[in-house]
Amino acid sequence: MAVTTKLTWNEEKSLQKLLGNVSLSLLYKSSVHGRSIEDMLGKCALQGSTVTVVYLPSTIVGAFILGHYPQENRDLKKQISSFCFSFRNTKSEITTAFLDKAPEITSKELTCYSSDYGPIFSLMPHVKEVIIGKFLRNKCGMRYLPSPVKYLECEVFRVEGIKDDGGYIRRITGATERRHTLLAELRSYKPYADLVSEIHILLLGPVGSGKSSFINSVKSVFRGRMTRQAAVGSDITSITELYRIYPIKDGDAGASLPFLLCDTMGLDEKEGVGLCIDDIPHILKGCMPDRYHFSPQKPITSRHPNFITSPSLGNRIHCVAYVLDINCINNLTSEMVAKLKQVKKEVLNSGVPQVVLLTKVENYHEVLQDNLLNMKKSMTSQSQIMEVQKILNIPISNILMVDNYASEWEPDPLKDILILSVLRQMLQAGDDYLEDLPLEKTD
Repeated sequence: MAVTTKLTWNEEKSLQKLLGNVSLSLLYKSSVHGRSIEDMLGKCALQGSTVTVVYLPSTIVGAFILGHYPQENRDLKKQISSFCFSFRNTKSEITTAFLDKAPEITSKELTCYSSDYGPIFSLMPHVKEVIIGKFLRNKCGMRYLPSPVKYLECEVFRVEGIKDDGGYIRRITGATERRHTLLAELRSYKPYADLVSEIHILLLGPVGSGKSSFINSVKSVFRGRMTRQAAVGSDITSITELYRIYPIKDGDAGASLPFLLCDTMGLDEKEGVGLCIDDIPHILKGCMPDRYHFSPQKPITSRHPNFITSPSLGNRIHCVAYVLDINCINNLTSEMVAKLKQVKKEVLNSGVPQVVLLTKVENYHEVLQDNLLNMKKSMTSQSQIMEVQKILNIPISNILMVDNYASEWEPDPLKDILILSVLRQMLQAGDDYLEDLPLEKTD
């Protein structure tokens, strides 16, 4: 009978994604192969890089070791790249802690070390217990977990296809930590001075530029799974025909976060096609209702039954993002450039801050560097950015880049970093707008 893992499909996929789309092959399962260090070594020695997974009653913890499993009673006393990890509440989010010392193994336990914090993870198969150090407990949100704690099962997997590069492992853990930091920051975000309950971010751009895909991408990051709520397509005419105001929920059953993404019909270079320019002031002022059906040749008027005649500050748009396909920047027609400038003039008249969101950045994996914030320099040449700056006269610091989720079935931590980073910058622009309002307009 085949030995199978206790990991769920999502948990296994999350581990594989974390390590760079590797394959995992089950070597050892304590309930099947025995509960001793000797039993473990008999299955795991000289197998290359491994992941040890320990199932606790309420969570999963473990350790990745680059290179062969340590040999018993041999203190290697050398630098090594490995890390401990813990699955968070969703069972698909993973927190990591980088380890820079070789793990040690005795006849009783396997111990993982950090130069700064000493032993932070000790596995004792003979008693089915694991000791998790204070540093790891705090980092992984397990402050109240007893130590030692009894575990339910222990498994060890051979990692196939991993890069034999310690720097790569450090960057993996750095990217994971960066993602969790951004998620925590955005989950605790509150609009400036509580002047509004939610920040409204308006997405404007040509047909097929990625407006609806960005909304789906943001939703996917916070849901922890892929979602396709906003309709997307590749037609030459706009798929989006309704004005939609999308809330962002934290998890499937979580509360809505204090920001909304507003989707519009795509801009078209032809007159009488695509989003009507005369609709834009009404959107910016907060007069347009959710689910309003756009008419390219006829803007909304105050006679519409759902027209918001006296919008509050909370109804208004607080940040505008021009969404453009980075691969099409150099091919924008003069008519589309003129349309974008016309839209920009309307936005300028309203005083709402503006950013540019460049989508479909194909080489986004180059963000996997020690400096995860140095995106513009590492991800693409400056030519597209300079061209956008020239067309729209928007500061380069307000030109953001992202690669939306399109056909993927699983989250990608690096994509998430880009998506969360640009969302945070949009919210900061919205806060700047609120802070700069005259006192009489904040009532």
